[in-house]
Amino acid sequence: MQVRKKIAIVATVPVVLHVFMREHIKRLSDDFDITLICPGERADVEALLGEHVHFLPFAIERKISLVQDLRSLWTLWRILVKNGYDCVLSLMPKSGLIAMLAGLLSRTGCRVHIFTGQVWATRQGVGRRFLMGLDQLLASAATHLLTDSFSQRDFLVSSGIVRASKIQVLGKGSISGVDTERFKPDFETRTELRAQMGIAPSALVYLFLGRVNRAKGILDLAAAFVQLVEECPQAHLLIVGPDDDALDEELVALLGSRRSQFHRVGFTSTPECYMAMSDVFCMPSYREGFGSAVIEAAAVGLPAMVSRIYGLTDAVEENVTGIFHEAGDVQGIQQAFARLYQDKTLREGLGLAAMGRARQDFSKDEVVGEMQKFIASIV
Repeated sequence: MQVRKKIAIVATVPVVLHVFMREHIKRLSDDFDITLICPGERADVEALLGEHVHFLPFAIERKISLVQDLRSLWTLWRILVKNGYDCVLSLMPKSGLIAMLAGLLSRTGCRVHIFTGQVWATRQGVGRRFLMGLDQLLASAATHLLTDSFSQRDFLVSSGIVRASKIQVLGKGSISGVDTERFKPDFETRTELRAQMGIAPSALVYLFLGRVNRAKGILDLAAAFVQLVEECPQAHLLIVGPDDDALDEELVALLGSRRSQFHRVGFTSTPECYMAMSDVFCMPSYREGFGSAVIEAAAVGLPAMVSRIYGLTDAVEENVTGIFHEAGDVQGIQQAFARLYQDKTLREGLGLAAMGRARQDFSKDEVVGEMQKFIASIV
């Protein structure tokens, strides 16, 4: 009987495994024994476990803490040595650095990290150089590197983080693709949610869905929307997601005079419902690795209105599935708002093209299948 090879998947928080790795874990467990290594308790990952999927709790801090990080490195090295994994796979910066170094020290044969965006991309000075150095160390310790978009790959190579020959993109990009059975138009949900939120069927809803923080450009979006509503009375702005940077008070201050057209929802486990009730998806970020929510919204039929930055230039095809503005350009965002408000034919054409592209190029089966073939080829 052939012995199943073993893969350790390391993450800084359990939610990342649910959001980005669920389907990969399920598919890889057909051929390999999988161990999920992350902070928390078994209950946090229970839905991911199975006959060939196990869990090991592992303490790791998201922020830099030299003493704690060395302890984490020592602990993970011991886990890898004791269990003799054939591959260690990581995503997120801190877990990636710890996992790749522990894998190198334990002589784990395959060490794979997935880059999903760089915190230092918007930093300056010593802080930027320090964080870049950590990514260079991570890259040198890995045997294989993946990234979720071609523009991010080019950025990492041109920034001197990694050699072009060592990093690749699976398929046409994204981490886990789109579940098109989940993300699809839903007229019944659209009608019900609009009624609950007091939004007319004829209104035009602009949706932001993601972590609410400064790097996502959320304050720029709000400032531009205030300018828009003067000339577009049927426009509504819906912001969905957890408040990472305590920005809700600033948002209320910016949009207070337009409260009837501004709607705020916190964390949701059903993003597809808010996409179904909306008309345009907004992502005014300063940095993104790819923009998974953009293609999920596209699969629902929403055109995109996004920043012209690496990652998003892969998720959106300009003037085909969405339109671009410059990051931080409030006037440019306002013009994009108005253009999509006034031109229904353009809006609907972009939405149909977005749906077709999401389903053809970024389906869950396509992306997960590419990962399965990649891992099988190296382990």
